[in-house]
Amino acid sequence: MAEIEVLQEGAVETWTINGEARRNAIGRALAAELEANVARTARDRGIRAVILTGAGEKAFCAGADLKERAGMSEDDVRQFLERLRRTLRGIEQSDAVFVAALNGAALGGGTELALACDLRVAAPHAELALTEVRLGIIPGGGGTQRLARLIGAGRAKDLILTGRRVRADEALSMGLVNRVAPVGGLIAAALELAQAISQNAPLALAAAKHAIDEGADLALEPALRLELEKYERVLKSEDRLEGLRAFAEKRPPRFQGR
Repeated sequence: MAEIEVLQEGAVETWTINGEARRNAIGRALAAELEANVARTARDRGIRAVILTGAGEKAFCAGADLKERAGMSEDDVRQFLERLRRTLRGIEQSDAVFVAALNGAALGGGTELALACDLRVAAPHAELALTEVRLGIIPGGGGTQRLARLIGAGRAKDLILTGRRVRADEALSMGLVNRVAPVGGLIAAALELAQAISQNAPLALAAAKHAIDEGADLALEPALRLELEKYERVLKSEDRLEGLRAFAEKRPPRFQGR
């Protein structure tokens, strides 16, 4: 059985982690398959949005597979972590927009996986936590950096240094998730969001995503120059002209990613 079930609906793919029995924890096989899917998406211009979720209702991803980890050497752990970090950066650098659909607990590396996505939609019972300090380690998949950039250093320290779990409503209030879906409506809500995104011009989506991410740590003036550079790229695109024609003709645009 594949570690990740892929379902395509138009320009949107849904990736479901197939590991319900192990709470969708990340082992070597899943890490390799996730990396391969991210690389495939980078080559496929037809994919504009990806929904990432877990099988079942208990866990989005419970982090690293600790049973497998117990038999790994320090070098094995380093290699595993290097692949995970590379994959999460691949999600961020992808031109596709990634939406994490949190169907349950996202713990440790599961929260780090969600943080690498562009948007997060949570089921009402979902929980997020970076619990690594309770195991004698720290988040190693980028959690200390991505969480602080998303919700601020003070809140990030509160969560990371205590290892406490945050329910969906609190996560929404602090900006850790973007939306909380109605009971039983998680995938429908995530799909509605992803499809709304996918209807827009792919070059513009990528340019806007990267302008936000790359400009986040810049001072305002260089960040504004970065935005202008991204704008210049889409200004020359065929999609921009198609958008103007569609507006004038009162019809949906037919973007080609050119």
